[in-house]
Amino acid sequence: METYSLLREFADSWMLLLLFTVFLGVFLWVIRPGSRAIHRDTAAIPFRNDDAPLGPEEDRT
Repeated sequence: METYSLLREFADSWMLLLLFTVFLGVFLWVIRPGSRAIHRDTAAIPFRNDDAPLGPEEDRT
């Protein structure tokens, strides 16, 4: 069996199964019950320093 055919057969069967399993694992890890606080904290990063005064170059109203 030539190399291309062997790699093609591997990619069509076992690699597809492996990548689907990795995808499913990452998906389940993201929606796990303990991750809600982490996602909420990460989503609030842009708003952490909103009360800081504007500098002279940033005051363009």
